[in-house]
Amino acid sequence: MSGTRTFPPVQRFLQERYDEIADALAGPGFIILDNIFPATLTRDLVALIGSREDQLKRAGIGREGDYQLNDSVRGDAIQWLEAEDVTVTEFLSAMDKLRQALNERLYIGLSDYEAHFASYAPGAFYKKHRDAFRGKPGRKLSSVFYLNPDWDLTAGGELVLYDEAEEQELVRVAPECGRLILFLSEDFPHEVLPARYPRQSIAGWFRVKP
Repeated sequence: MSGTRTFPPVQRFLQERYDEIADALAGPGFIILDNIFPATLTRDLVALIGSREDQLKRAGIGREGDYQLNDSVRGDAIQWLEAEDVTVTEFLSAMDKLRQALNERLYIGLSDYEAHFASYAPGAFYKKHRDAFRGKPGRKLSSVFYLNPDWDLTAGGELVLYDEAEEQELVRVAPECGRLILFLSEDFPHEVLPARYPRQSIAGWFRVKP
């Protein structure tokens, strides 16, 4: 049809939700979305992280000279995503289109997106923390995309968001496969609870430049 824009399947899935996402971030500051990507992409990402399990490295806390491994704070293993694989490229491209759409709707100046595979062994957790501090350049919007087929909802492993005072629990998000959560990095202290089973995800951040 003349004048009709067409979108690749992954972009079309997200494109239909751009306004909903922008409204949620402008309002409560977070949104939980299920089945946001085609099932084929989700399945391929599940297979990819499974094939790379032995390549993931223990994640630490702090930066540069302060960097350290600390099991009492976090216990996940990670691998940063690079656009060298068609499946990863497809995911990163979709998230970059989302970045552009949010800039157009919210004028928040997101400059890029970074992400890593994350794998938590049974019992592993990540204590309450913030992804960014108010007014500082860097991470502006956090994302978690879950890769756990047939997740047992009684197994634990939820992501918990708290209010800015770090006192009131706002929401618990079960790590069900195909679920994406987005939240403003500066506004929500959060933690990852231990689970009885291994669980996997892609953790990512939309960033702003200084």
